[in-house]
Amino acid sequence: MTADENIDRPLTDDEYARGRAAMLARQARAATGLSQSAFSDKYGIPVGTLRDWEQGRRLPDAPAISYLRAIQRLPVEIAEALGDAA
Repeated sequence: MTADENIDRPLTDDEYARGRAAMLARQARAATGLSQSAFSDKYGIPVGTLRDWEQGRRLPDAPAISYLRAIQRLPVEIAEALGDAA
């Protein structure tokens, strides 16, 4: 099957989950206005892991998804709770 023949096939459950998680990771970082490296340092997520999440190569586990949601909604408060004012 060629790439053109694959274009209209539905996503698998895994592809869909990785896409949603990638969007969440990018939105959480966008809420902070930080680079991947600075976000990684501030929130204690290895930069390689963050990059994999943002690019949809890996799916964060449930606690990591909750952490990203919290950062997305309360970036300053989470940074302060970690001892680093945003």
